[in-house]
Amino acid sequence: MTITPLMPVYPRCDVRPVKGEGCYLIGENGERYLDFASGIAVNLLGHNHPHLTKAIQEQAATLMHVSNMYGSPQGERLAQRLVDSTFADTVFFTNSGAEAVECAIKTARAYHQHDDGDAKKRVLITFKNAFHGRTMATISASNQEKMHHGFQPLLEGFRYVEFDDLEAAAAAVGPDTAGFLVEPIQGEGGIRPASSEFLQGLRKLCDDNDMMLVFDEVQCGVARSGHLYAYEHYGVEPDIMASAKGLGGGFPVGACLATEKAARGMGFGSHGSTYGGGPLAMAAGEAVLDVVNNEEFLEGVRNTGERLTAALNQLIPNHDTLFDHVRGVGLMLGLKMKVESRPFVAHLRDHHGLLAVAAGDNVVRLLPPLIIEQSHIDECIEKLSAGARSYQAQLEAAE
Repeated sequence: MTITPLMPVYPRCDVRPVKGEGCYLIGENGERYLDFASGIAVNLLGHNHPHLTKAIQEQAATLMHVSNMYGSPQGERLAQRLVDSTFADTVFFTNSGAEAVECAIKTARAYHQHDDGDAKKRVLITFKNAFHGRTMATISASNQEKMHHGFQPLLEGFRYVEFDDLEAAAAAVGPDTAGFLVEPIQGEGGIRPASSEFLQGLRKLCDDNDMMLVFDEVQCGVARSGHLYAYEHYGVEPDIMASAKGLGGGFPVGACLATEKAARGMGFGSHGSTYGGGPLAMAAGEAVLDVVNNEEFLEGVRNTGERLTAALNQLIPNHDTLFDHVRGVGLMLGLKMKVESRPFVAHLRDHHGLLAVAAGDNVVRLLPPLIIEQSHIDECIEKLSAGARSYQAQLEAAE
């Protein structure tokens, strides 16, 4: 067996995009796909958005990379905008969501291992079916065996409990607990929004026990939920938060946001990144905020999400042998299926030109660009309906 030049860690499909236009991807031979995957919630402005493209082009022609040894006017501007728009007082920029979560984990532990902290508090309580990334720390923070296989031993310092179960979370707290690491809306786990009671309860447990509440908003953040960050839905502010995916609109950029109190252990030399916060990534992040960080745009996401949800709910009774219900917030929606979702997602892609993403709990993730219009909703529903009919016929023929 000869290994491929690209390490074969992805079972890549036959879609081979070479160009993007708005809400569509175009393949090598001119095939057009309606993109309701958005690079897994990354391309929130679609493809080739003029403002984002222009910002990247202009910055690339000026300065792409220096080093974090020097002052960063570009990083300072984007960090200030994030601080002004969120709970946070300070930001560390990364290249990816996994790195942002890594920084968040370190920040939570460093808070307790600061000079006047409680150094025995090292364990973060995390939640089953979570996805926090593919690094050693972030797979250790997840209870998913498929992510652990081949990479033992895992890192210590994580304890798993059921998602959205406040009683279980409270029971897991001990003298070694540093805090909670949680997705307000689980993405890979099947588009499962937490209840307000759960997140508010975690906040109170942290306040009562001097622990850190860490939110992973890598997938649900940056306007996808209809607010700049999903925590705003819940009336709960975290101490630390990881952000990425949509933050660069397609350019790799992530961020770890924290309050001044939470970041007290992160002094000179405690963390670093060669590429994190580079001028090119900062230009992309600023361009994204220019478009999405205003109430008119965010209200548009909420309204569009409601229209897409309503259309999906109307579709379900026509295909009730396949579809069960819709869940999610804003334009982070999941179509729960009564059969395995992954083959259906492949069927939609290969036979109907609709790109979606499979998730846990037999859910089809619909993560369209946040700029979709009614015509895109109509086309999505048409393709879903046609796909359901042909897939159902396929299942019946195989019986």
